[in-house]
Amino acid sequence: MRVFHSLGHVFGGSLLIAGTAVGVGMLAMPVATSAGGFLPSLALYLICWAFMLCTGLLLAEALLWMPEDTSFISMAEKLLGPPGRIIYWILYLFLFATVMVAHAAGGGAVLSDLLGESLPGWLFALIYTGALAPVVYLGAKSVDRLNMLLISGVILFYFGFIAISYSYVDLSLLSHAHWGKAWIALPVLFTAFTYQVILPTLMNYLNRDIRKVRITIIVGSIIPLVIYLVWELLILGIVPVEGPGGLAEAARLGHNAIGPLRQFVQSPYLFVIGKYFAFFALTTSYIPLALSFFDFLADGFHWKKDGMHRFLLCLIVFGIPLIIAILYPHIFLIALGYAGGISCAFLFGFMPPLLVWIGRYVKQYPKNAYQLPGGKPVLALLMGCGFLVLVATLVEQLF
Repeated sequence: MRVFHSLGHVFGGSLLIAGTAVGVGMLAMPVATSAGGFLPSLALYLICWAFMLCTGLLLAEALLWMPEDTSFISMAEKLLGPPGRIIYWILYLFLFATVMVAHAAGGGAVLSDLLGESLPGWLFALIYTGALAPVVYLGAKSVDRLNMLLISGVILFYFGFIAISYSYVDLSLLSHAHWGKAWIALPVLFTAFTYQVILPTLMNYLNRDIRKVRITIIVGSIIPLVIYLVWELLILGIVPVEGPGGLAEAARLGHNAIGPLRQFVQSPYLFVIGKYFAFFALTTSYIPLALSFFDFLADGFHWKKDGMHRFLLCLIVFGIPLIIAILYPHIFLIALGYAGGISCAFLFGFMPPLLVWIGRYVKQYPKNAYQLPGGKPVLALLMGCGFLVLVATLVEQLF
């Protein structure tokens, strides 16, 4: 019975990691990677997965040095001093804000696809946000109940999409390859493979058993990798990159991967299933993200989560991103790019090896916690890669 209990925790933890990663980024990836083509995208997927796997293991190592229930912000303060806490606070705030803007913009577009374009786009964004805000206001229990329904919808429509769409794949479309343009998708891929935010919770869930944590991180990160690769093959094999209604046009307009299907698939069922899958995938990540943002702000402002403070927190969490999404309706891909290329690349790319470097070689924490071999060269390589993604994002957005 102990074996089954142990495996159950590892399985549950793996699903927790997979569920944290799979979400809004999935709708953007085929569009963001289309300029490079399928084979270059495949290489980038594997590189991003391996990179984020390494940094996840490093964060688990750093958390093992900390007292129980330590947050990333407290960990950064202990290893880097007060500046570390400030840096993490600002970047977490930026990450939450940009991803919430992407959800508000993407949710309005998906709702427009579902209900028909009979209303202005800004009104769909308002309806989508307004319908979900009360769930977060009511608290974690309401979120849990709705999230179970949403996850069931994601699974159902994902496999339904595969069952119908595979017959429409044109293998010749997958031969398109432009390696020089592939790298521009890195910021969005960083967002899509981010799961590290859940690691403090995971450490407690697995009773800080580092062997279970390590297995869970590996298995849990492989699940979204497989899901993403199948999704990428289907979309890039059905929708051409160039031409009217193609993925390049969707990228210019800031649209998700579902809209272009309408012009290239004769089956109305596939497009309908795709629309519902987009809705469930987007909303599944939106609700827990909003709740996390709500708790993050409450902790940062030292506000009690009741009365007027509760109302103001919801207003900030949903209202400000909604206003930005209404003012800039094509901001979906841009917001995800900033989230992945700046916040995720810094917080979960550059910082984990830096924190572990300080823990291992400056503060001399116990060696039995080491989770990634290779020593200083591997840590330096990971820091360099994270820094390059950060610089590439800034160059792309500014120039």
